[in-house]
Amino acid sequence: MAGKQKISADLILSRARFVITCDANATIFTNASVVVTAGQIAAVGPAGEIENLYRADQTIDVSDQLIMPGLVNLHTHTPMTLLRGVAENVDLQGFLEIVWDKEDRVMNPDGVYVGARLGALECLLGGTTTTLDMYLHPLETHRGAAEVGLRHVIGPVFFDFPGPEKLTWSQRLEQAQTWPEQVREITGPYVPLALMPHAPLTVNPEHLAQIAAIAQESGSLVTTHASENITENEDTQKKYNATPTELLEQAGILKHRTVLGHGVHLSSTDRTTIARRGASIAHCPGSNMKLASGAADIVGYRAQGINVGLGTDGCSSSNDLDMFSVMRLSANLARLVRNDPASISAAEIIKAATVDGARALGIDDRVGTIETGKEADLITLDLDVPHMVPMRDPHTTVVFSAGRGDVRHVLVAGDLVIKDHQSTRVAANSVFTAATEHLAKYF
Repeated sequence: MAGKQKISADLILSRARFVITCDANATIFTNASVVVTAGQIAAVGPAGEIENLYRADQTIDVSDQLIMPGLVNLHTHTPMTLLRGVAENVDLQGFLEIVWDKEDRVMNPDGVYVGARLGALECLLGGTTTTLDMYLHPLETHRGAAEVGLRHVIGPVFFDFPGPEKLTWSQRLEQAQTWPEQVREITGPYVPLALMPHAPLTVNPEHLAQIAAIAQESGSLVTTHASENITENEDTQKKYNATPTELLEQAGILKHRTVLGHGVHLSSTDRTTIARRGASIAHCPGSNMKLASGAADIVGYRAQGINVGLGTDGCSSSNDLDMFSVMRLSANLARLVRNDPASISAAEIIKAATVDGARALGIDDRVGTIETGKEADLITLDLDVPHMVPMRDPHTTVVFSAGRGDVRHVLVAGDLVIKDHQSTRVAANSVFTAATEHLAKYF
């Protein structure tokens, strides 16, 4: 009697030693397989059961690896890879003074394109599959990142002043109105619409209200810098007699899905408002520590009902786009702030770097966990390396032992964009060369 016909699939990641799902129960499978069809996760579970049911056009043996959701970088400036190392040993205000001068010369449409390709390659090789990216010339930035395979969320950036792009306020509003049509022209994985006022200190209340109205009309999320350091708070208070969060609330920004970059120095009233409005904080410990901006109390934020995701910030303040480093820093800094080594678990940190970041973007129904029906944004980590042995708890090992160099394969919406530590989309040397040649014109 003939055996039961197997279900056809596109890809099976076969017999992983562990699968960290990041689901509501923090489920971990051992000796498990993940099935991918039409860009989605068709099945996950014990390898024997899965492979008795499915056959695939491609099977990758991951028996020496761990599978987990792709990481979500909730606050970054990807093209600033080109400005890595230009502003050292300064605080936030000194950093901005140096970087804005460099951006004015270097970060034209060609510059952001090559910088975004370099940044997207760094992200994907390090296991980051989604970024919330705030940067100049968003269309060129998005084109560069999408070509490399990144799930890249970006939108028009707003300043009251002309900025490096030399745009009037009317031109910025026009860009925002046409953005939905523009972004649809670029092929890539699904991304939500976004609007990006730089900060309440650099975008006045009237203009913030105009952005809120466009967000309402287009259904866009809004992301902005807020309360990154004490000086920013003091300058905002002097200028407007309000905190950055209070200005955002008054302007109607927080009525929409909002991601606040940094949020290091939030008053008790700020926290209550953010929690009530359902806004999220993008915690960037590497950048905050390097610029001596302060240490956000993410354990306290979470206890008040604030969703917290993790981010790297840009390469000119954190110097890299390494989300594994961010996870470790977040875990250790949270424990130090609370003076409590049990204040946050490794599993909670991984969720902050995956599904909580996806929730902030409104795409947790699509990505962030390994569950049937989700889009296949997945990464695998090599386990047969000294620093991953022994494996007593996969969550703890990922946060406190693993690094971005351990990432072997990366899928975005089912597309294998990194295979055996190499991009399948671009030749790395060509990306490096383009970045070097662009910088040679200005440095």
